[in-house]
Amino acid sequence: MKPQYWVRWLSQQGLPRLVLRTQARRGDPFARLMGGPDGIADPYPLIEEMRGRGRIMRTSLSWATFDHELCRTILRDTRFGVRNTESFDIPKPMQLLADRSPMPPNPVEPPSMLVIDPPDHTAMRKPVASAFTPRAIAKLRERVETVTEELLDALPSGGSADLVASFASQVPIAIISEMLGFPDADRARFLAWGDQLTPLLDVGIPWRAHLRAMKAMEVMNDYFDGHIARLRREPGDDIMSTLVTAGDLDDYALKATASLLMGAGFETTVNLIGNGVVQLLTHPDQLDRLRAEPELWPNAIEEVLRIDSPVQTTARTALTDIELDGQQLRKGHTVVLSLAGANRDPKTFSEPDRFDVARPNAKDHLSFSNGIHACLGASLARMEGVYALRALFERFPDLRLDGPPQRRELFTLHGYERMPVRLGRRAEAEAPEPSSV
Repeated sequence: MKPQYWVRWLSQQGLPRLVLRTQARRGDPFARLMGGPDGIADPYPLIEEMRGRGRIMRTSLSWATFDHELCRTILRDTRFGVRNTESFDIPKPMQLLADRSPMPPNPVEPPSMLVIDPPDHTAMRKPVASAFTPRAIAKLRERVETVTEELLDALPSGGSADLVASFASQVPIAIISEMLGFPDADRARFLAWGDQLTPLLDVGIPWRAHLRAMKAMEVMNDYFDGHIARLRREPGDDIMSTLVTAGDLDDYALKATASLLMGAGFETTVNLIGNGVVQLLTHPDQLDRLRAEPELWPNAIEEVLRIDSPVQTTARTALTDIELDGQQLRKGHTVVLSLAGANRDPKTFSEPDRFDVARPNAKDHLSFSNGIHACLGASLARMEGVYALRALFERFPDLRLDGPPQRRELFTLHGYERMPVRLGRRAEAEAPEPSSV
């Protein structure tokens, strides 16, 4: 065990974990939301309890808001920066130890775009953004359709399947792998790494989960070294080749960017597809409406994103002393932004707990964040979600759950680990008409 792994866990996960578990035992709703089983199984009653305490409040670890307007304002306010080692009021000596404990390139450490502010963020984001323009996403549509149909063909007609393992996870990993120039044969390896690394995006993970993530990070780092070397010799037609040959980023930054794109390009979409399946199967009237009005599929995806956000929270740190809604925040104070809470704010969404595929303002959700850190791959995730869900229900019209789906043991990323289904008969393959997303 490398000492820096222990230091990082203790400062960034161990201390918050201790506080959350202690406060959760005392009944604190924020601690139960962020560190207890209720926050995984059904966070929304706790969110509503917290909402009743005001638009912004002090919690046991930080400030927090569940208000749509405040969340959107903070995400766009340049007086706030992304979450850093000062988050959750960690004691200064622990911050210094963490800063001096180098880590392999990964999505939750600088220079990853996720955790840096301008001008560094601008410099890292600009060369990647070209892969996610409307024209670039349109070029990927055919590949998304082909991958989806191949996966549906492989599902056993009339049989059973784990829809997460056999479908929801396979669509996005295939696409992001191609975008980064990874061989198809390595997809299973990426899925395993993703499962091991994803907990780093959560709060208060146990030491064993953190150590597994560190070990996976080391192996992935070696893989990226070899991949970058191959692309320098034989560049392809993928975004990673473009970044490598451009020479704007050093190898450390290239690997941090690749790990972020792999995680971000996978996690949101697999949760979107899984959450969408459950919402539609538990609201058959809404599924019937989509069958009668297929032009509503793009809006249905927005409603899935709103009502069961794949990313439940994010955080921002005050870069200066700020007065916000009558509360005084000091420089370095962190605000936890409940995207899930914002997406069910009754001041923005009427009947916010009702799943409505025709909701007029469904797209006002904040599931892809907002401001300069808004998700680069939002359009890709939407396109994958529309095609995957529509094709799934058209090919398997009798699809039903075959037991309770199992939630992932995470608070920040909200999705399913397993989803047993009975597929029913297979309908004749017929590609859905293109939808605008």
